[in-house]
Amino acid sequence: MTALVKMTYSEVKLDAVAKLEGLIAVFVGADGKLDACARKVNTLSRKAVERLVSSDAFSGLSDGGALRLAFPAGLAAAGVIVVKLERRPTMEAARLAGAALAMEKGPLDLTVLAGTLGKLHEVALGLALRDYDFNAHKTAKPKGRGAVIFMSSKLEGFDPNSVSAIAEGVFLTRDLTNEPANILTTSTFADRLAEMQSLGLKVEVLEEAELEKLGMGALLCVGQGSDSPSKVVVVQWNGGGDEAPFALVGKGVVFDTGGISIKPAAGMEDMTMDMGGAGVVSGVMKTLALRRAKANVVGVLGLVENMPSGNAVRPGDVVTSMKGDKIEVVNTDAEGRLVLSDVLWYTQERFKPVGMINLATLTGAIIIALGHENAGVFSNSDDLSAAFLKAASAEGEGAWRMPLSAAYDKMIDCRIADLRNTGGGRDAGSITAAQFLARFVKPETPWAHLDIAGVASIKGGTKLAPAGATGWGVMALNRLISDNYEA
Repeated sequence: MTALVKMTYSEVKLDAVAKLEGLIAVFVGADGKLDACARKVNTLSRKAVERLVSSDAFSGLSDGGALRLAFPAGLAAAGVIVVKLERRPTMEAARLAGAALAMEKGPLDLTVLAGTLGKLHEVALGLALRDYDFNAHKTAKPKGRGAVIFMSSKLEGFDPNSVSAIAEGVFLTRDLTNEPANILTTSTFADRLAEMQSLGLKVEVLEEAELEKLGMGALLCVGQGSDSPSKVVVVQWNGGGDEAPFALVGKGVVFDTGGISIKPAAGMEDMTMDMGGAGVVSGVMKTLALRRAKANVVGVLGLVENMPSGNAVRPGDVVTSMKGDKIEVVNTDAEGRLVLSDVLWYTQERFKPVGMINLATLTGAIIIALGHENAGVFSNSDDLSAAFLKAASAEGEGAWRMPLSAAYDKMIDCRIADLRNTGGGRDAGSITAAQFLARFVKPETPWAHLDIAGVASIKGGTKLAPAGATGWGVMALNRLISDNYEA
């Protein structure tokens, strides 16, 4: 796994500032007033900080932005990073400040003179998240990443583990989502999940023979054209009491060609990210284990590969789900909902969860509707939907509730079977996919479906992530569990 930047924390030591090597960072609010740390650096650098803060360049910075002074006189440091940030910043601004530090520091060590700055943990989290670099398959490795030390006068009660637990969960999600499909097969994915047993998670891998006994005909039909065996992986964190768990269900299509309904060649290489939902579930489970969450949570991941072959499922085939419903496969590229239908039913039958959320890079239609700013949220429960949207908003992860309605059911009604796996046209594509999933959710189960096709991987990157996998959802779901399901 991609390693986090090494971060340590200590009390402020202003007497040592002159001899610090690498880079130094200080924080200055919009009013330009320097705190004790910034004043010390300003004095040593012959008022270079003061001159920068009075410049148009600094006044033009947004909150959380940064400028760098190179090779300041009077300091051993190679540079001073001046970050525009209020002493009591918002969460978003603090994380952006951390991200700015990550982009400025490069391979050099960095000493962050935080002083009395509030929300230091958010600055540290922003730095850790933006410092991510997926280079596992590059022969010419980038230069080493410098370590970071935060010097603060407000370390009492500060828990570094809360930062690392979240960042490691996000990194796992990003790593899994970024991996090419010849590396992250269904088997290697299951193996990586099994490795998390060392964290106290219980991991079970259900193989094809057992899935056949369970009657998972919908899931198995998706993978029958591939040499990679289909699997369901169950990951349990039992940190609560005897209560039923909250359930997270993830679509894990490690590569999606579209099957016989094959996708266009252009852009098909991006379909390595079609296991993004399972990647998020993996990351959340790791975060919960690392922070020893006082809750019972189960993650259930359906791992398949959708390939065309002489054995592949065909358009027009009828398959039987674990629930017993007969499904006409109208389009083999609408495969994620087939996987989820069986995994959702299995999760409810076995665990009887107090609530259930599934995540999937399910439809291109959700990108047309919401772009890359928000995931689509579909739910049969106003309470669960509201709780998730509140958690997502608190973490700055975009999400927007979309409609579910029986009026859309007619679009997946079927002449020869109980239902078909797609509405057949462009109209309401993300909604009909959600309506399909809703057929496999019991009325007594609070449930939400998150369509993350637009937010799981972004070519241009985000404020807290470089181009590629974002890790969207790990922080929001971790907060949802913390705020609503922990003892």
